[in-house]
Amino acid sequence: MSRKWFNLEAQTDDAIFGGNQSAYSSLGLTRTQRLGGFAACYVGGLGISLLGAILLFLGATGAFATLFAVGAILSLVGTGFLIGFKTQLEKMFKPVRVVATVLLFAAIVMTFVSAFVLPAILCIVFVIVQYLAFLWYSLSYIPYARTLVKSWVGM
Repeated sequence: MSRKWFNLEAQTDDAIFGGNQSAYSSLGLTRTQRLGGFAACYVGGLGISLLGAILLFLGATGAFATLFAVGAILSLVGTGFLIGFKTQLEKMFKPVRVVATVLLFAAIVMTFVSAFVLPAILCIVFVIVQYLAFLWYSLSYIPYARTLVKSWVGM
């Protein structure tokens, strides 16, 4: 793999997203620190979500929903370390991924609501929807990934 792809220091908004300044100048972090921030958020989010899953099997639906949603949000925040937080927010609501973004946030909210107000089985349904929306959102950043997945499932 090309080292240039990993050279986040040299990447500018102009080269990647359309702008003049480095995508990371406001963070004041080195490339290693940004990659570490991403990895920490992703692994931390995964760990928190897995802890929530354990609590689900112990019957603590509210704790499960809370931890699963916090884990998903933490994982999502980690991407901001790679592309810049402002850029991430702008890209989240571009037409290509706005449906996945809105569905993801709605599923997170409904996971909480179903854990505390609605029947517990709906909590599981919304967690699955949340997971699928996060996957679909993530695939929007990989060229032709959604097309490939659609062909696999016969759409």
